[in-house]
Amino acid sequence: MPPETLSHAEPAVAPFPENYFLDNFALRTDKSALINTVASFPANYFLENLAVRADNSVLVTAMNQKELWYVPATARIGTVTPILLHTFEELTWSFNEIEPDVFYLTTSNVYTNHESSLHRIDLRKWSPGEAIQPQKVLDFPKDASFLNGSCLIGPRTILVADSVGLIWRVDLPKDGSTPSVRSWLQHESMAKYPGEMKPEQPGINGVRYAAKLGYLYYTATAKKLFMRVKINPETLDAVGEPEHVSVGRMADDFCIDESSGVAYLTTHRENTIYCVSLNPERNSYRFIVAGDPFNEELIGPSSAAWGRLPDEYGKVAFVTSDGGTASPLPDGVRRPAKLLRVELPEPPAALRS
Repeated sequence: MPPETLSHAEPAVAPFPENYFLDNFALRTDKSALINTVASFPANYFLENLAVRADNSVLVTAMNQKELWYVPATARIGTVTPILLHTFEELTWSFNEIEPDVFYLTTSNVYTNHESSLHRIDLRKWSPGEAIQPQKVLDFPKDASFLNGSCLIGPRTILVADSVGLIWRVDLPKDGSTPSVRSWLQHESMAKYPGEMKPEQPGINGVRYAAKLGYLYYTATAKKLFMRVKINPETLDAVGEPEHVSVGRMADDFCIDESSGVAYLTTHRENTIYCVSLNPERNSYRFIVAGDPFNEELIGPSSAAWGRLPDEYGKVAFVTSDGGTASPLPDGVRRPAKLLRVELPEPPAALRS
């Protein structure tokens, strides 16, 4: 990466709130989340990410199979059969819906040649049972190594986490020409520990934009960090240093409830979902909303996205899981990967902001 586009300096991380390590521990909420299976996939499937469509049907990436799946909308309690839409040449990662039913999907061969791409998927005239025609619109620079989570921070601007320790910015031209891509931010909190953890864990993983607060939030799995950095609303560039929001859990991805000022973190190999405040000063406690006690339905939760029907934001999330593919249970048996519907309890008053 040329020095003018990617700084190799390692700026200091903003300090923790006073008494943070003394008081930061987890409590169980009085009421646990209600979890129902929406769709099941074979064992050894790693469901990585999802996008919920306006009718509550769901697009799901099976990362280790290089596949994209469609899960029909279903009732509050009930299961459906997923439909395979497409198999890509690279591992499938994360989505963003740029306009209604037009999605951009990142793919990345993180374990082999590290080739990474961006694909446009137009479902505006698509019906279940028809083939889709993904269009590759961008090859990422060769410096891109481990693309992972992504999110929109503007109408046509996507940030993509690269789990070796940085974030890429992709701008999509309105005229449909080739998108531009550049380094957006590199920081020591985003790095991983090469060769030090088995299985090896990613650095920066999930990214989400809290538009009302003006912050990008991100998880850093290997370092067990939940972080945020301010965004300039005009330039969409990062402002100042990233700061700690919460620490101590090996979180994967998450969804944000800006109305209540909280985030729900999927811990993947820890088989839990945590609720934390978006305000670092309110995170003396973390609350477990699912997975304690252990729930057989919630094995390897990897990502979460809000349902899109009326009154579901902040209350009903769809969650992908891998059934223990990445981290089997003690019995060594890998269960079916699942798409779950999770009804979350009210967030604790101590975390609201």
